[in-house]
Amino acid sequence: MILLGMLAYVLLQFAVGVWVSRRIRTEADYILAGRTLGLVLVAFSVFATWFGAEAIVATSGEVYERGLAGAAVDPVAYAAAVVISGLTLAAVLWRNGLTTFADMFRKRYSREVETLVVVALLPGSIFWAAAQIRAFGGVLTTSSGFSLTTTIGFAAILVAGYSVVGGLLADAVTDFLQGSVVIVGLIILAIAIAVNMGGFTAVLSSAEPERLSFFTPAEGGSLKKIEQIVIAVCGSLVAVELISRFLGARSASVARAGTVAGGLMYLAVGLIPVFLGLAAAHLVKTNPEFKVTLSQNEQVVPALAQFVLPQWDYVLFAGALISAILSTVHSALHAPASQVSHNIVARFVPTLDPRGKLVAVRVSVIALSFVAFALALTSERIKDLVEVASAFGSAGVFVAAMFAIFTKVGGASSALTSIIVGAAVWAAGRFALDWTAPYIAALACSTVAYLAVAAWEAFAGPTQLWPREL
Repeated sequence: MILLGMLAYVLLQFAVGVWVSRRIRTEADYILAGRTLGLVLVAFSVFATWFGAEAIVATSGEVYERGLAGAAVDPVAYAAAVVISGLTLAAVLWRNGLTTFADMFRKRYSREVETLVVVALLPGSIFWAAAQIRAFGGVLTTSSGFSLTTTIGFAAILVAGYSVVGGLLADAVTDFLQGSVVIVGLIILAIAIAVNMGGFTAVLSSAEPERLSFFTPAEGGSLKKIEQIVIAVCGSLVAVELISRFLGARSASVARAGTVAGGLMYLAVGLIPVFLGLAAAHLVKTNPEFKVTLSQNEQVVPALAQFVLPQWDYVLFAGALISAILSTVHSALHAPASQVSHNIVARFVPTLDPRGKLVAVRVSVIALSFVAFALALTSERIKDLVEVASAFGSAGVFVAAMFAIFTKVGGASSALTSIIVGAAVWAAGRFALDWTAPYIAALACSTVAYLAVAAWEAFAGPTQLWPREL
């Protein structure tokens, strides 16, 4: 019965997406919603896009294990990144008339840099989508009893179908509905938990003092924690999932205000999973029945909901959790697929008519969905997927983007060198050398590489260090 209720909810979201998508006629309609989004839709779309599986499932699990120190990255650092993006980037990028984030690199640098940016950021987006698919499968497993492998496969099919139907406008409308459901669902669950445990203050007072500190070092020490925060902030500032939302705003001021509002919503609502993680840690010690229900830390929120809510209330809450996942996974597939189609496919197939470009975007969404499904099956934890998603290829892109937006220093060769050096240093440090802070090292090396090539070009004159086609 619970599973049927959840499937009915998903089908309702499909119906809304199909209804709104009737207005999609061109690639621009699909990618930017005709630049018609108002303040409320931008704010909810930014919130719903960012507030996905990791904000609910992974954060509550981290707090369950480590106390408030588990919330330093998510929601605090991620919320700060969204607010910073709104204050510094949203209006600037909107005024440039971009269709995708990669367009800026073509305008400022070259087509080669544009292509490299799409390629560099694409794996991170796929990892992000894989995290949402894995979380979706986890919710279905908790509710149905099927194996995680089976439910991840089923989730991938639903996600691919949902994502390919509507463009940004359909996503923004469903984001408003889904964001509202998420907020209401989490509030209801938090109240139910508080009532069950004697009040909000009783939950907080039951926690050991060391679990109420944000400054407890992560495993690996303080440098590891700083690394995680830097990844969250810098990776988010160049995340195409976030940027695509405010590029669809109807004005620069709406882009700025909507993004800031979305970030503040993220922080406020993100504190609820933090509370739930603390509550679960206490319940495990005092309630043997709940301890049996909670099989792993990433099942904290579904287990709490199933433990304290009546069956139909649990169906509604599961719908809220699925709302968060669907909103995030749609953007995680829609935004990179838009860049692949608009910045690469359309370039190499210039004869595509408007309908052909629209088909290319949707085919790209389906292709990325299959890759994300494979990653979701092979990864062990959502948190690992999210961390890799934020870090993969973004260090050099962040450096090149900041120089492009705020300075006139450097050219195409500087940007190409920076992006390649950043990706190589991070990958070597993360996978081969097991550094504590490979992302910080990648940022430093990318910056040095960018400035070195820029200085050489200023001294020797413009030099083509890289081939014209990458």
